Amino acid sequence: MAEKNEVDLLKEKLFNKKENGWIDVKDKENILNYAKGYIKFMNEAKTEREVVKQSKKIADSNGFRDINECESLKPGDKIYYINKEKSMYLAIIGKESIEKGLNIIGAHADSPRLDLKPNPIYEEAEFAYFKTHYYGGIKKYQWTTIPLSIHGVIVKTNGEKIELNIGESEDDPIFTITDLLPHLAQDQMEKKLKNGIDGEDLNLLIGSIPYNSTASEGVKLNILNILNQKYGITEKDFLSAEIELVPAMKCRSMGFDESMVAGYGQDDKVCVYMELTALVDMKDIPNKTAVCIISDKEEIGSMGNTGMESHVFDTFISEILNKLGVNRPNLLEKVFCNSKMLSADVDAGFDPIYASVSEKNNAAHLGRGIGLNKYTGARGKSGASDANAEFVAEVRDIFEKNDIKYQISELGKVDVGGGGTIAYILANKGIDVIDCGVPVLSMHAPYEVTSKFDIYETYRGYKAFFEN
Repeated sequence: MAEKNEVDLLKEKLFNKKENGWIDVKDKENILNYAKGYIKFMNEAKTEREVVKQSKKIADSNGFRDINECESLKPGDKIYYINKEKSMYLAIIGKESIEKGLNIIGAHADSPRLDLKPNPIYEEAEFAYFKTHYYGGIKKYQWTTIPLSIHGVIVKTNGEKIELNIGESEDDPIFTITDLLPHLAQDQMEKKLKNGIDGEDLNLLIGSIPYNSTASEGVKLNILNILNQKYGITEKDFLSAEIELVPAMKCRSMGFDESMVAGYGQDDKVCVYMELTALVDMKDIPNKTAVCIISDKEEIGSMGNTGMESHVFDTFISEILNKLGVNRPNLLEKVFCNSKMLSADVDAGFDPIYASVSEKNNAAHLGRGIGLNKYTGARGKSGASDANAEFVAEVRDIFEKNDIKYQISELGKVDVGGGGTIAYILANKGIDVIDCGVPVLSMHAPYEVTSKFDIYETYRGYKAFFEN
């Protein structure tokens, strides 16, 4: 083998190498095995309620307890709090005084989807439909002519709660939203892409058999009769329901080499799974109290009492302070000002087919490891949480000491667009925060793509951060 010349040695010393992580990978078996657990989780948790339900199962099986069941807390205790069945906070009490701050990782469980309107069911031309209202940033045309499943809850006035999950089992029917055949779509195809499908036309086809030959709105009547016989509900019960339509396709390994994962809702359920498993897999009591956030409503601004803009997370930390017996005025604010956080959210992966929207030197690439975004926002960093250099150096140090592949990027070219996460909300409390997750192709589409290498490196990175 030829010896490296002076130039090669200098480049090795000075350049920031950006290499594919699969080259000379040492943990391939662990990477692939970890991805199997992730894929299983994704197929069981397509909505925020299902994410919380599955996360509770994982937490319970690893010795975590509801904080409401604990009279007091001590180092090593594992606790959680579930908020309205749609967000969740978990913690392991550390050895150090909590006044020195927390190590926090926070992701969100909600993903773009279609919700049913409060009065959803109607009949037109002997078809029965559900009216929908899209949730989050979607390309509307992507949600037509694909198999959709129905998930959610219907709550009756007597308090009875009916859970729906229709379309995931091979024995279930599926549903779809129709589109025009190209032969008749000349006018539609002259429209701008964003206007090709109107929001009010995202109507779910749910049936076509009338109750009998004489009933008016017979197909609607037949569908309501089926639902009444199976679930005991009437049309009025949809007024107090939360029903979501999500792709019925399974999350799967992707590629001949099975190096990737394709599935719905990886923004941001991939980070939920990684932060959760990183927390429960810690064998030793951490030095700092480790906190895991599973939030809701990020895709629509984090508002509401299950979103991060609410004060429920503050209440959870305050309850920890109470049950540690250390609480006093202004301690919560001091704890936050001493805390560090990874805002666990995905990043836009560089797609060579659409390379024009990315600045290659600052784009996140699949297969190069965990992605860090120093700032988000749009154009002139509007709405950004911009991490300070000192904290970025701390995170780099953790990753480099643990031989974790990472990359630092930004979301697209400066004037093209941008995005946001929950980072700014926690930063407003005084916490040092940086966005940190995996690059994704086709983000917000019904089927997104990630790299198994990045998933595993991010899990390792989260675990190292908790243990630091």
